[in-house]
Formats: sequence, structure tokens, C-alpha cells
Amino acid sequence: MPDTLRCAARLLLLLPLMAGLPGCAVLVAETASTAAGVTGAGVSDAVGANAAATTAIGLGVQAVGRAGLQYAQRRAHGSAQDGIARAAGPLPVGGVARWSVSHTLPIEPDEQGEVTVARLIGAGGLECKEIVFSVDRKRERGFYTATICRDGEVWRWASAEPATARWGSLQ
Repeated sequence: MPDTLRCAARLLLLLPLMAGLPGCAVLVAETASTAAGVTGAGVSDAVGANAAATTAIGLGVQAVGRAGLQYAQRRAHGSAQDGIARAAGPLPVGGVARWSVSHTLPIEPDEQGEVTVARLIGAGGLECKEIVFSVDRKRERGFYTATICRDGEVWRWASAEPATARWGSLQ
């Protein structure tokens, strides 16, 4: 195995450890991107590609690595949204419940908080609730609003922009 591939493998092994540290989302994204670029360069070097091919392979692998990380982050956000919707679904207006989510892939820290139903929304067969939820952190508590709707027996997240301050533009 070429040295560049060994280096990339070591960087990828560190990603789950860094994900658990506060404020490391950008570091994880950049490390994954860098590791993918190094891996691509190692692969192209191993097959004896010229400079243009090496660049193209490196950029391609980097783009795939970044897309994979973003997919994992969207899955983690969806898991948190599902947990909040499950906790809020059976609540009446003004009711409060605890919610929590433990991520199977440690790309984001586990989260918890409280949720309350602010009001009912909908007509006919469309049953929705506007909710307010907290995300409890070690030193602070963040508050957010969202909408959930009933889909058969399951309550689902219905907000297009659930928390840009919390997750940036990536959902």
C-alpha cells in the first residue's frame, strides 16, 4: 500500500473520534475532503497517471467523499427530526415531553431536549402541529420551531427549513 493511501486511511479512522468533539463539524468535513483527495492522489500515483489525470482523480474522489459525508449528516439530522416528531406527535397543545436521539454513526453528537406543541394546524385530512423544541447542550440551550404532520399512524417532520442556525444550509 503506498504511503499516501496509508495516510488517508489513518485520517479516515480519526473522523469518528473528532465528530464527538464540540465544534468539529467543519474539521470533520475538511478532514474527510482532504483524506479523499489524498486517497485519490495515491490511487492515481499507484496506476501511474499523468498530472492531469492525477488531478482529475483526486478531485473526483474528493467530491465523492464530500457527498458521502453530507449524506451521512442528512441522515443524522433526519434521525433527530424523527425523534422530535415521535415525542411531539401524541402531545396535546401545551403538553411537554423529552426527546433524545443516539446516532449510530458518530458523525454528529447525540442530542436531547424538550418539545411542546404550540398549536394545531390543518383542515380536512391534513393534521399538523406547530412545535417548539429545545436542544440541550452542556452550557446552553437552543430553541427552535418546526411543523410536524401525521402520516397515517406516524408523525413526520414537515418543515422545509428546520433550523438553519443549527445546521447551516445543510439539512
